[in-house]
Amino acid sequence: MNTANLQLEGLYLAIASINNALVKKGIMTRDEIDLALRRAEQTAIGDDRMIEDMRSSNRDAVAFPARLLALANRMASADEISTFSELARMVGSTKEPYNDQR
Repeated sequence: MNTANLQLEGLYLAIASINNALVKKGIMTRDEIDLALRRAEQTAIGDDRMIEDMRSSNRDAVAFPARLLALANRMASADEISTFSELARMVGSTKEPYNDQR
């Protein structure tokens, strides 16, 4: 596996853990984190360049971090987050097709 991919996996889990700590400390709610991540995803895939120039698989790649972190946020307990592989599988199985794919 590419080393950069492994580094990104670690980064996603680190951010998920920070998000969980923000909730645990009462700084943010899970709903607030979810809203922020949904906005990030919409900003990423709503870019005109994405719609006009990128294949759906590339749009999925850009949206993947926000989708994975949103799932981690929804599935987290007070002290634990899911594994990267579990979250990645769920991202793939729960994504909706884009409007231009219907």
